[in-house]
Amino acid sequence: MIEKNILEFLKDIKKNNYKPWFDSNKKRYEDARSSFILSVEKMIAAIATFDNEISNLTAKECILRINRDVRFSKNKTPYKNNMAAYFNRAGKKGTGAGYYLHIEPGASFAAAGIWMPEGDGLSKIRQEIDYNFDEWKKIIGSSAFKKQFEKGLESSNTLVRPPKGYDENNPAINFLKLKSFIVSKTFSDADVMSKTFTSDLTKTFRQVKPMIDFINRSLD
Repeated sequence: MIEKNILEFLKDIKKNNYKPWFDSNKKRYEDARSSFILSVEKMIAAIATFDNEISNLTAKECILRINRDVRFSKNKTPYKNNMAAYFNRAGKKGTGAGYYLHIEPGASFAAAGIWMPEGDGLSKIRQEIDYNFDEWKKIIGSSAFKKQFEKGLESSNTLVRPPKGYDENNPAINFLKLKSFIVSKTFSDADVMSKTFTSDLTKTFRQVKPMIDFINRSLD
């Protein structure tokens, strides 16, 4: 699925992350981006087989820019070392839960869910988990889900104390303390260049759709 020229370009830009090099290698970037667009188009079609809300998206609505936003960062390198796409029912700018693909030599991964939702949205997700905890447990506790996401939900960004309105003894408290609701799975360079990568990634994303639906339902 992921052509070799994509990884080769990303390896080189990591070593030469400055505008003169990028400008002189613009053709290589355009070729790599064209290859990535084709891969993302295939991925949209694959996800649409189980999530119809993705079916009308175009690759350009999903692919993230390679230019970095350096305004508030100490790292002033102008370009990312990856190519990425976010598959959300409203495109890459959508605020709900969705599917994410990150291609980077030696550090590729797929992720899904919602990252750092703002106050009102976060409150709605927590309330949905609290009200429907049995359903939530069934979704993230299924054997198929665990097989794809062995580490479970990302828990590095968590409240120390219960959020306002919830008690420490709440059965769902470990989830209610989360600030993001994200799962991820890593892929090697050989994995992403494999002929089976689209189907492998589809299996991964298919298993997380119930969680996507649960979160988006809470936000609607």
